[in-house]
Amino acid sequence: MTALADLLAILDLEPLEDNLFRGRSPRDGWQRVYGGQVLGQSLMAAIRTVGPERTAHSLHAYFLLGGDPKHPIIYEVERTRDGSTFSTRRVKAIQHGRTIFVMGVSFQQPEPGFEHATPMPDVPPPEELQSASHLFAKLIDRLPEAMRGYWSRERPIDMRPVDLERYMSREPREPLQRIWLKANGTLPDDPALHQGVLAYASDFTLLDTALIGHGKLLFDADMQLASLDHAQWFHRPFKLDDWVLYAQDSPNAGGARGFCRGSIYTRDGKLIASTAQEGLMRHRTGRTFA
Repeated sequence: MTALADLLAILDLEPLEDNLFRGRSPRDGWQRVYGGQVLGQSLMAAIRTVGPERTAHSLHAYFLLGGDPKHPIIYEVERTRDGSTFSTRRVKAIQHGRTIFVMGVSFQQPEPGFEHATPMPDVPPPEELQSASHLFAKLIDRLPEAMRGYWSRERPIDMRPVDLERYMSREPREPLQRIWLKANGTLPDDPALHQGVLAYASDFTLLDTALIGHGKLLFDADMQLASLDHAQWFHRPFKLDDWVLYAQDSPNAGGARGFCRGSIYTRDGKLIASTAQEGLMRHRTGRTFA
């Protein structure tokens, strides 16, 4: 099974009862469940309880406990409201009898209205850039063990960073990054599934943006990182088996937390989604934390 096929299987939740679903985790060696997986699965669980005439336009989530990848996750959906135009759902992710994640999702029946959007940054096209997988394959012997294991496997999302310098130097830089990404293969023609895959992908590099301002990397042994919350807004229809640009910045870090934002554009410049996240960004100094 390819990495993308495995991701699609993971997002295809098993129905257990009305409003109740079970999701599994990939066997990729992570010590805890990747946050984007829970985001994507929770969104797909909510979508299963809403008619196809309404589309998810926003989600707001909190990560409460680390997930155990060796055991399934149960998703319980509360049908909070169905109005004339909007529907609201609340999703709880449960594992070992405890709530590890909660998310609210709002859906809307499409309707016309005023439109404006911030323009896309001027960056090189993805065809002129190296895949992150190819880049790290060249550096594999210089990477930490955890990072080697991750980048030696096929990934479901192809990522092409615009600026590679932050991986070559540990000098603090302006905390922003631009990354082209797309599914590593063809996706079914299902708009809801494309939203689920984008939710999955949106969590991976976002908190990492805050580290750029301090010359640190996601896999540094002296860093403790974890997503605390995540918000995402879907502005326009899109297909994630074509390239999209993820423009990210970090306006603030403090209190052992980093705050990051992202804007996601189609390659022809349409703003399709926005993200925001605050995450734990703790520098380990030998002190033990609860």
